[in-house]
Amino acid sequence: MNRLISLLLIVVALAASSVQGFAPSSLGGVSGGSNFVVSQRPSSVQQPAARSSRTSLQMGSQAKFGIFSPAVYGARIALGNDKLNKIRGKGISLHSQTIGEFCTWAGAYHLRTRLIKKAKTNGDILGFLV
Repeated sequence: MNRLISLLLIVVALAASSVQGFAPSSLGGVSGGSNFVVSQRPSSVQQPAARSSRTSLQMGSQAKFGIFSPAVYGARIALGNDKLNKIRGKGISLHSQTIGEFCTWAGAYHLRTRLIKKAKTNGDILGFLV
């Protein structure tokens, strides 16, 4: 019995260590081997210029048009920019506070930041941030 198990393990080890083994074909290079040497060659292609961090910090100017966007535009006309931004800030503050209280209640306070970022993403998709 032990001889049969050891023979089976040897066959599996040989199959796994062969060039095509059990690994997906996309992991190897053209010949199925490693492409480590190819990736270490110096490239003559210039890297694109780094973006300024200022463009990635834009908050609401690039918001998406969503289902609630017409209501936000109407509120902007009726209330004005200052009043709308105060109401929006108060709503965001209350929502973040509620998310924090929920995370504390559920024992998952470490997820608070992720949930707040998710709420911002959802608000953008729905059109609250136009």
